[in-house]
Amino acid sequence: MFTAAQRATVVPPEPPTQPRLSLTAVRATRAVLDGGWWPRSRDPVAELPGLILALNERYGPIRQLMLNSHSWDSHFRRLAVGTRVVRAGWFSTVDPAMLIATTERGDQIDLLVVPPEANAATADIAMAAAADPDNQQHAPAILAASLTTPTVARGEGIDATTVWDNEGGHSARDAPS
Repeated sequence: MFTAAQRATVVPPEPPTQPRLSLTAVRATRAVLDGGWWPRSRDPVAELPGLILALNERYGPIRQLMLNSHSWDSHFRRLAVGTRVVRAGWFSTVDPAMLIATTERGDQIDLLVVPPEANAATADIAMAAAADPDNQQHAPAILAASLTTPTVARGEGIDATTVWDNEGGHSARDAPS
């Protein structure tokens, strides 16, 4: 149940930030997602206005957003962005890795939401996959794959004593002293 304050239209106190956003070049009928977004925080009042303005510019006026109710610090029903008011729906059934926007024409835009605490390499990989028009993975699968790919590719977090050399054993020079 929303309180009277949550039912009021929220007006962001600061100008919107430029969103970290990657969108498909063209809307593909086969793609599951239309792109990826990496918010800087879990504060929807700070993060959503910039995203909405970017989506307005690309797809036309955004009428409504649907987000996961457990992934954000606060909830509201309406958000003032520029001269428009965008409705927000908060649902526990919406995947935490998703944001669904609806335009005035009724088009649906599905975005991967990269967690704010993700590192840049993970976010870049996830957003690139989400913006790939040939991608057919759903948001949770993209996040799971991107969380493991950068670490393995760069060799971070790998204990040198567990690395095997070409003969199948530990390299003597990598063994602990």
